[in-house]
Amino acid sequence: MGATKIYFIVFGILTIAGGVIGYVKAGSMPSIIAGSISGILLLVAAFLLPDHRVAGLATALIISLLLVGQFIPKFIRTGKVMPAGMMSILSVIGIIMAIVAWTKK
Repeated sequence: MGATKIYFIVFGILTIAGGVIGYVKAGSMPSIIAGSISGILLLVAAFLLPDHRVAGLATALIISLLLVGQFIPKFIRTGKVMPAGMMSILSVIGIIMAIVAWTKK
């Protein structure tokens, strides 16, 4: 569970940083709002682990699924590695991490 917790902390921080960068570079208010909310929820999910395993993993899985739904189509449409490609990869890894952690006892 330790690696899963660390991954979601890093993923949350990167998501917040990406939202801030999107705002600074493009003046995108949706980027900073969505990045901050998603990142904070990923951090909350991480800090729920391992004491509140189900709630933490469910939160991380849902946020990762939402991010995949946002960024994979964007990556396919634009072909840009930053931010869509990176966020797609991080989100898919998040889904895998949550499912693997859920199946382990």
